[in-house]
Amino acid sequence: MKPPRVEQWRKRAFVERALAEDLGRGDLFARIAPERTAKARIVAKSEGIFAGREYIEVFETLFDLRLDWEVADGDSFAPGETLLRLEGAADDLLSVERTLLDLALHASGIATLTARYVEKLAPYDCVLLDTRKTRPGLRELEKYAVRCGGGRNHRMGLDDCLMLKDTHLETIDDLEAFMREVRRQIPFTAKVEIECESLDAARRAMEAGADIVMCDNMPPEEIEAVVRHRDAHHPHVLLEASGNVTLETIEAIAATGVDAISSGSIVHQARWPDLSMRIEP
Repeated sequence: MKPPRVEQWRKRAFVERALAEDLGRGDLFARIAPERTAKARIVAKSEGIFAGREYIEVFETLFDLRLDWEVADGDSFAPGETLLRLEGAADDLLSVERTLLDLALHASGIATLTARYVEKLAPYDCVLLDTRKTRPGLRELEKYAVRCGGGRNHRMGLDDCLMLKDTHLETIDDLEAFMREVRRQIPFTAKVEIECESLDAARRAMEAGADIVMCDNMPPEEIEAVVRHRDAHHPHVLLEASGNVTLETIEAIAATGVDAISSGSIVHQARWPDLSMRIEP
């Protein structure tokens, strides 16, 4: 799998903010630590899918460190495996330890859970999407971690796709007239997605010109009816299912024939694996 890429300046800015949060005005230990070089390893104590390498590589440009990787983003790891070897000033290694590990742990937790969902979808022509249910300030990192786990990103924000949710629809009196104005106002390449909670709502959304219809919290039998209607009358429309998606329910949803399933839980329910840094004697 080709590693997901994030712009270098964005990664550097993120890492610098994370370091500033932990280092403050400077690591007190570094004031008094003797000058010496040291070697360290990042070791796995549980299994998972690794993510975070793109961001951790920034540390090599901010400190006098050398990183020798044993894994790439998206690789699996098992207990006892060495993921990364580091060498540099001992005080630098100790100063960055927590920030570096937190990045790897948070990203790898998301990648690991995402990969479990993606594995469930393997028999189906259906992709797994994330959502905008991300932690403030961490969206780019968390969506990058989803990609490392084999998932796909839904919209990054309100500016790259117009999605009309139930709250939006409550403010619109004439959907067809609104959609005509939408096409005049938004960029030519931007898609429009409409959230629907019933077959009737999905029919109206397709007739109004939606590019994507989200089947929100519909039971599988109703999603199947939406798929049949799409196939017969609006084959160009993409169908997404969302709501109450779990590892136990995702296959039944995929079997309906939707093009994508979105889940916020791959981010907000992800658990950190167990990774630690060890200084070599």
